[in-house]
Amino acid sequence: MTLNQPTSSEEFRREVVSTIHAHWGLFLFEGIVLVLLGFAAIVLPVVATLAFTLVIGWLFLISGGVGLVTTFWMRSAPGFWWALLSAVIALAAGVILILWPISGTLSLTLVLIAFFVVEGIATLMYAFEHRAQLSGRWGWMLASGIVDLILAGIIFAGLPGTAAWALGLLVGINMLFGGTAMIGMALAARSPTP
Repeated sequence: MTLNQPTSSEEFRREVVSTIHAHWGLFLFEGIVLVLLGFAAIVLPVVATLAFTLVIGWLFLISGGVGLVTTFWMRSAPGFWWALLSAVIALAAGVILILWPISGTLSLTLVLIAFFVVEGIATLMYAFEHRAQLSGRWGWMLASGIVDLILAGIIFAGLPGTAAWALGLLVGINMLFGGTAMIGMALAARSPTP
């Protein structure tokens, strides 16, 4: 049985490479769109922040609505009241983010700050653990943790003003890098591999 596994994984790899090669143009198009949207979000971070807040609001509203329908549909299932509470909270969060997106951006920015603080502390602890084990790469982890804490500090120190642009800027940077990676993958997959 172990003799067949490398062959099947090799066949799987070939199929993935073949599929990416066959559709490299679509991946290239997606990458270009992501890069353009990323640049737009970086240039217009306030607009991108509002757009991001509205998208999150609609996601909460839709998920809360679906949750409400399925909760009442399966009302005899255990945990009915908890599922109902969860659906109502999602609906309320969606309505608030859609009707008052400016307030929503402040709330989402506070969540972003909390994420950077937790991520920064966890990365610092991870770096110190690696240093104790004499790993040669702990300095990069330490720097990453420090950058996370600095970002949290900058965004927090500038509140409420930073709430207007922080989310949009970070989403734009993410889209820019994601699109660049997609373009690189598409161009590499353009020619068939031997």
